Amino acid sequence: MDPVPGTPRRRRTLAGAAVAALALSLLGAGQAVAADVNNAKNAGFESGLSNWNCSAGSGTTVSSPVHGGASALKATPAGQDYAQCTQTVAVRPNSTYTLSAWVQGGYTYLGATGTGTTDVSTWTPDSTAWKQLSTTFTTGSSTTSVTVYLHGWYGQAAYYGDDVSVYGPDGGGGGDPGPTVPAAPTGLSVSSTTSSSVSLSWNAVPGATGYGVYRDGTRTTTTTGTSTTVTGLTPATSYSFRVTATNAAGESAKSASVTATTAASGGGGGGSLPKHAVTGYWQNFNNGATVQKISDVPSQYDIIAVAFADATSTPGAVSFTLDSSGLGGYTVDQFKADVAAKHAAGKKVIVSVGGQNGTVSVSDAASATNFANSVYSLMQTYGFDGVDIDLENGLNATYMSQALRQLSSKAGSSLIISMAPQTIDMQSTSNAYFQTALNVRDILTVVNTQYYNSGSMLGCDGKLYSQGSVDFLTALACIQLEGGLSPSQVGLGVPASTSAAGSGYVSPSVVDSALDCLTKATNCGSFKPSKTYPDLRGAMTWSTNWDAASGNAWSGAVGPHVHALP
Repeated sequence: MDPVPGTPRRRRTLAGAAVAALALSLLGAGQAVAADVNNAKNAGFESGLSNWNCSAGSGTTVSSPVHGGASALKATPAGQDYAQCTQTVAVRPNSTYTLSAWVQGGYTYLGATGTGTTDVSTWTPDSTAWKQLSTTFTTGSSTTSVTVYLHGWYGQAAYYGDDVSVYGPDGGGGGDPGPTVPAAPTGLSVSSTTSSSVSLSWNAVPGATGYGVYRDGTRTTTTTGTSTTVTGLTPATSYSFRVTATNAAGESAKSASVTATTAASGGGGGGSLPKHAVTGYWQNFNNGATVQKISDVPSQYDIIAVAFADATSTPGAVSFTLDSSGLGGYTVDQFKADVAAKHAAGKKVIVSVGGQNGTVSVSDAASATNFANSVYSLMQTYGFDGVDIDLENGLNATYMSQALRQLSSKAGSSLIISMAPQTIDMQSTSNAYFQTALNVRDILTVVNTQYYNSGSMLGCDGKLYSQGSVDFLTALACIQLEGGLSPSQVGLGVPASTSAAGSGYVSPSVVDSALDCLTKATNCGSFKPSKTYPDLRGAMTWSTNWDAASGNAWSGAVGPHVHALP
């Protein structure tokens, strides 16, 4: 919202040529060869838009922000134009090239067409810091030029691009200097741990196209981002980590090391929840749906999220006031008694913070403490089992994570922590909502992403899916399942009826099919996950009130299906 040219060729004897050929055969993947150059021209936009063409006048150059040099590209999508900026680059047939660029701002795509083989692309959702995109392509037997591009997405913010590289054999068209071996990463730190994983982050390195992660001296994984989660670890065990930066010229020296110790035991919060659970939001207001008491909520709902707690004049703090008049005279005493009765029936009742119009801001240490203290006070007053984070106007991952950990230290291991991010908030682990979920996953109960009111979105396979389908639910849930959350922390959030959301309603049978696809690999659409997730938590709906207005058709169908999952 995101190498030094090799040694010049010299005349040599036959024996020398053989030695050189042997040396070349031993080079690792991605190592530069003698003739490799950056074939892109004006790659850093230092000469304005020279050599670049931007659709509909969407592009310009700016002096800030820049990744390198004095200028960068700024391109702004408008209407049906997604601000595509292209350059035709001379290449050599039957050759492999690394295409990379640094990006910032709104959704940004990088790719190449006309390769003569398989055209390629990569992308990132909106990013507040410079982030490097990178991919590779191979040219066909008669390909002498390709078109490389950057573009944004419809209705999204402007994006920035800088330091584009088409690195590989010299195509003869001239270009900018090739990359050098990057510097070692700095700022390596441990962001969170569980009993079986350690999450790491570090500072971006200029010129890097990827990073290697070393655990106890052995390279265990690679990534193109500046964070990763190392999984498959042993509980209560200390590990040492270092990171390197890589590009087509080679690999940097290792960073300074950090040490992390995994937790003694795993699992998120939630106490005695069933393995598969149904969450429903209960409306503390009358908007035309059926007005309910907590006691009216059907037994199919395992978690009832009371919507909503509101911001107070104290930064970060929230309060809850029962809308007695709007709910037909429902009293606070009745409400508390109904919450207690749900507890006796084995159900959980939590307070949801935010909603579409919520403006709760947790942006520093003081407001994090205020948030934790105020939510804990509401738990003591009304009997709530925990909190749901439904902040649709942004959140600060650092301080919300801090607030939830403070709340956990007060409430203990039975605390329920759920989240209801919008679809766009869980498209990438770099997004603040996703970061928050990963930061607190050892105490997190479930993330019920709102798979509605979102239009088309990319799935974990990089393909675009339209909302309101089995594929949309499964391919987007796959992003979280592959992005570091436990399957038991992933739920499918959908509207209870066509009246409950502006768009994205699916029938209960579609929800059931998506659950089957993810847990059993049956009833899938065109998207099929690479493996099954039998521990998937379940499903969520907005709201129990809209469900009631439709004769409880949603919970009557989805509830039994969730509870019968393997």
